[in-house]
Amino acid sequence: MATVEVKNLEGQTVKELQVPDEVFGAKPNQSLLWEAVKQYLASQRRGTHKTKTRAEVRGGGKKPWRQKGTGRARAGSIRSSLWRHGSIAHGPQPRDYSYELPKRILRGAMRSALAAKFQDHKLTVVD
Repeated sequence: MATVEVKNLEGQTVKELQVPDEVFGAKPNQSLLWEAVKQYLASQRRGTHKTKTRAEVRGGGKKPWRQKGTGRARAGSIRSSLWRHGSIAHGPQPRDYSYELPKRILRGAMRSALAAKFQDHKLTVVD
């Protein structure tokens, strides 16, 4: 069993606490920590980016020229994504980037983080 100093708010050592070696003596798993951090940062993203589709661009209700006989390509709207001032084809739409990790992975990541802090002597327990 490893020991950790318990300090009060003034920074004085009050007592020592026995901590289990299964958690604090284990080798930190970097891949679990990376997964947990990636999931946390993904859930922080707002996802409010947006471009206009053909239905949302203003104008373009009338067919610009007739279908046949002009020598130009067929066109149904001046707001097509092929045209200047038209829509954006396959552009970004608002979405939620967050996802859930299994509980065992999150528990393992927390164990790894505690073990890494303990081994670097940066773990502080406050009374």
